Amino acid sequence: MSKDDKPGEWTGWRIDFADFAAKLTARRAALGDDLVIPRNSGTRRTASKRALLKAIEATGRSW
Repeated sequence: MSKDDKPGEWTGWRIDFADFAAKLTARRAALGDDLVIPRNSGTRRTASKRALLKAIEATGRSW
């Protein structure tokens, strides 16, 4: 529950993060050590995204 939530405000489904993390860890362990999540190659970036990344890089930082 968020600090900003007010009682009775949200009636949807909630998940406990600690419980989610434990289940995720168990699922990944069941898949074995071969689980490698590939990084986004960036081949389908929009012109505006490329410009943003170039501007960030120009500041000496990386995204």
